[in-house]
Amino acid sequence: MRKYGLNGISDLVFKNPTASDEEKNAGKNQDAHVGTGDENADRGNWSSKREYMLSMIGYAVGLGNVWRFPYLTYKHGGGAFLIPYVIMLSIAGLPLFFMESSFGQFCSQGPINVWKAVPILQGVGITMMLVSTFVSIYYNVIIAYSIYYLFASFQYPLPWSDCSSWSDMDCNITATEYCNMTSFNGSLAAVNRSVMADGNQSCPDEFIVNAPLQSLSEQYWDVVALQRTSSMDEMGPVVWHLALCLLLGWIMIGAALFKGIKSSGKVVYFTATFPYAVLLILLIRGVTLEGARNGIEYYIGSQSNLTKLAEAEVWKDAATQIFFSLSIAWGGLTALASYNKFHNNCYKDSIIVCVTNCSTSIFAGFAIFSILGHMAHVYGRPVSEVAQAGFGLAFIAYPDALSKLPISPLWSILFFFMLITLGLDSQFAGIEVITTCLQDAYPKILKSKRGPITVIICVVLFLLGLPCVTGAGIYWVNLIDTFCAGWILLVAGLLEVFGLSCIYGGNRFVKDIEMMIGTRSALFWIWWRACWFFITPVVLLVILAWSVYTFTAPTYGSVEYPEWGIALGWCMTAFCLMWIPVVAVWKLVKASGSPWQRLKSTCLPTEDWGPYLERHRGERYGRARMDDSNVYVISNKNTTRL
Repeated sequence: MRKYGLNGISDLVFKNPTASDEEKNAGKNQDAHVGTGDENADRGNWSSKREYMLSMIGYAVGLGNVWRFPYLTYKHGGGAFLIPYVIMLSIAGLPLFFMESSFGQFCSQGPINVWKAVPILQGVGITMMLVSTFVSIYYNVIIAYSIYYLFASFQYPLPWSDCSSWSDMDCNITATEYCNMTSFNGSLAAVNRSVMADGNQSCPDEFIVNAPLQSLSEQYWDVVALQRTSSMDEMGPVVWHLALCLLLGWIMIGAALFKGIKSSGKVVYFTATFPYAVLLILLIRGVTLEGARNGIEYYIGSQSNLTKLAEAEVWKDAATQIFFSLSIAWGGLTALASYNKFHNNCYKDSIIVCVTNCSTSIFAGFAIFSILGHMAHVYGRPVSEVAQAGFGLAFIAYPDALSKLPISPLWSILFFFMLITLGLDSQFAGIEVITTCLQDAYPKILKSKRGPITVIICVVLFLLGLPCVTGAGIYWVNLIDTFCAGWILLVAGLLEVFGLSCIYGGNRFVKDIEMMIGTRSALFWIWWRACWFFITPVVLLVILAWSVYTFTAPTYGSVEYPEWGIALGWCMTAFCLMWIPVVAVWKLVKASGSPWQRLKSTCLPTEDWGPYLERHRGERYGRARMDDSNVYVISNKNTTRL
């Protein structure tokens, strides 16, 4: 029996053992995650194609489709933004999505073990797993926020529509105007205009200053929901209602994933489809409201500005949104695709998922901005003053807009239930990345322990997430999001496309895909080769350079982070990225021969690389031979290494 400890950790990170033939055939009827009709009796397969497609769509369609894309579209010229968005989907998003899902399906392995194709880059898989781990910690906190707001919505009126029951502050929501006396008559003071009016004094218009005003929904978000402290330095106690909601979120995830894809595949029938029903209901309700037309015009209508296309930031934001919206380089696409049957048409699946994801983003924008347009009409303000992104849209602006509708609790319940289901689908894949990597590393030990391992992972991540539900929790969430879910993924994606196209061999990879989907004409592959060899790497490199060049220290609103917080963020970034050079050096050290032979051997596939099942290996992967340097390579007469 294998012992755990340093040797076990070394095996997980560097060795990545695979199951032997005996292990593949053992215990077919003992594991809940393996069905009797599964093609792969060791790892299991999706129960049906529908479950896989719904899981992929649920993973790709997340919170960013609802709270980030509509704002970017409005910000960057309305309908004009769709031009760079679609172009970036074609040259960056879709090629990477197709590559990553094909990669996992071909070898039926998770994000770490797939790099047996290019062992020197196996650290890229570890980086993906670590990023998914960090993101899972804070992403479930966002789900906890949504759960809390869902429970708070079961009352009338909605609690953020009236602050008399929870606020010790002045509940006045009318902006206060001050006269800047320093500029007016030289005295160092700012006097309330109402006080001046009582004293029969006037103030010239050019010296009038409007005091910053928090809406009731913003006060509720800060004071009641978050109980937010003044800075990250002031941690504050655990906010127990959020901690309990966080626990509930992890219980739901653990229950859905207890039997792996066999159980999560059933859950996504609801979680992946329910958001579309809610968006349709909200859109129908929104377009019937007064002022909705103004909101839609600001989003994608007559006020579209084609001159925005000349700005580099527009193209950078379009590419970034595509990259993150499709969940590329997180490891989830590889993990989910690894449970497909070998001859599944991953090309067709990639087209469907990518088009569905982008269409959902556009559709969600109409539902969001129609109601924001009504909110602007009620307040008598421009739509630009109520449109926000991220937390501001989901937990401040949109709840505020919903509170102005008749039967407001109903709309609020539907909206936050939708956010929960959107978040859960993404979390399913994030946790699947971790469990798949562990299962692939220790197939014999963990094969029949999928449920307990999932529970342990959920418990550990719940405990690690507790700092995110303290008074300073929102600062932690924003910090992890900035440093772990940002340009680290661009690095991983760039190395992924470079490793497969240039080191492994683009032509070899094309032949691998054809083993699964059938032989295609040379004309069919022209576009994909052009993207994988040149266009996509260049786009990623430009976005990465731009992101690093324009990087600024994160803030939450007007609150700046302390130096130790910024340093901690960079430490998280370094911890995720360090495994790429560490594993590369380890592989070189463990190899034998001259420096060139070591480098060559670590860039060649391992002996057991290829389709997981022997009957799928064919002539190309049926036998391994030894070359003159005593390094195992795969016989491949029909491909050319680039």
